[in-house]
Amino acid sequence: MCAHPRCARDYGACVEALDAFLPCVDNWATCDCIGPACFKKNHARLVADVRRWLDSEHLYTKRFAIRMLMNHFLDEGFRPEYPDWVAAIQSDKYYLRMMQAWYFATALAKQYDAALPYLQEKRLELWTHNKAIQKAVESYRVSDGQKAYLKTLKIREKSEG
Repeated sequence: MCAHPRCARDYGACVEALDAFLPCVDNWATCDCIGPACFKKNHARLVADVRRWLDSEHLYTKRFAIRMLMNHFLDEGFRPEYPDWVAAIQSDKYYLRMMQAWYFATALAKQYDAALPYLQEKRLELWTHNKAIQKAVESYRVSDGQKAYLKTLKIREKSEG
């Protein structure tokens, strides 16, 4: 992301650089390679910036925000409202929907009981719902029993009969 050494240590400078850079990102590969080290020690500040980035109109800024939730807030920093934030995003953009699916697949591996209702209650868009199940079933971090149950939650599209 930012090659300046200050950005590695200074959370404020890093976010300032990100706010300038993220609107210029035009592909998933660039978006997904951004992972500032200073975020690890600044979760209290990061969550507010993630919330702000989720509200962006820019596709890859939203994708980055979801990835930061996935990378930093599915372990000890997890809060039940975070999956709500991701599920609330409505988009027909492939790369955003794929990140939502990836988030929920990872959430199923790390916060199974919290993530499962989103599938049981069909709270995700159809494609995202099924892709999250597919990615979770392909994961080594989800148990065989959980995988078997998740497969029963797949939604068959009308044309599948």
